Amino acid sequence: MASKLVAHLRAISSTHVSKFSAKPYHTLQLLNAITSQSQSPNLYCFRLISTTTLRSPSSGDSTQTQSQSQTKSSLKDIELAKFSAIADTWWDSEGPFKPLHAMNPTRVAFIRSTLCRHFRKDPLLPRPLEGIHVLDVGCGGGILSEPLARMGATVTGVDAVEKNINIARIHADLDSATSRIEYCCTTAEKLVEEQRKFDAVIALEVIEHVADPAEFCKSLSALTDPGAAVLISTINRSVRAYATAIVAAEYILNWLPKGTHQWSSFLTPEELVLILRRVSIDVREMAGFFYNPLTGRWSLSDDVGVNFIAFGAKIAQ
Repeated sequence: MASKLVAHLRAISSTHVSKFSAKPYHTLQLLNAITSQSQSPNLYCFRLISTTTLRSPSSGDSTQTQSQSQTKSSLKDIELAKFSAIADTWWDSEGPFKPLHAMNPTRVAFIRSTLCRHFRKDPLLPRPLEGIHVLDVGCGGGILSEPLARMGATVTGVDAVEKNINIARIHADLDSATSRIEYCCTTAEKLVEEQRKFDAVIALEVIEHVADPAEFCKSLSALTDPGAAVLISTINRSVRAYATAIVAAEYILNWLPKGTHQWSSFLTPEELVLILRRVSIDVREMAGFFYNPLTGRWSLSDDVGVNFIAFGAKIAQ
């Protein structure tokens, strides 16, 4: 059974390669070529317009609706409920967040490399991100915020689920190296209203859970000044991603609760690049994440057909 599954995953991974596949750290020319095509950008982003309708509140939600109307949020209520239900398991490396724990070292390696290069820091130093104020949007239980803090960054972690923030605070207080992380139960949109600014804004595996990706990216951009960095990771809307990230991960391997992801909410790399370009974020580097089912390890790849991460810089408007 196991050998058949491995063979099946190998077959999937060798087909349906994304038309946007570039070596990490060498994507600038390709990204510029995409955004300068003679075709209208709307051809790439038409799906976003038709799938970003917010949930209509019931009459019993009038009080909540009134308070929410003061600060627009791109988050889906149904997604908040999903993550609230499993908040207590954030630091269980064998629980629902097992894939994130397994992928985290590879994500951190990409972040460390790109931020050090962008801010001219020495990546070999024990605390290479010293002096950089990083915002971790959708921080969950803090599994990214903590390694960033250990690398010397001043970290603010925000999440719209209060249970997530409570778990993150408790865990961070267990170690003096992470106890100074600022955790807030809030959204990127509210931080924009507060006129907060950061040197780097990171949103990993978040954008596929928001109602309006374009508005979400607009908020991320508003939290930065020209020269700041923005990193986003997500899942490609490809046939192979449906087979691996949904069918295999949720229904065969049971790595994630069923219904965690909706294929229609995924973005292609082309769409993400164009959305970010429209809010003055110039995507300069991109890499894929490759999972080896034989070793159980993740590594960076030039294949962005399933999981991928993008690094961009805020440019002057």
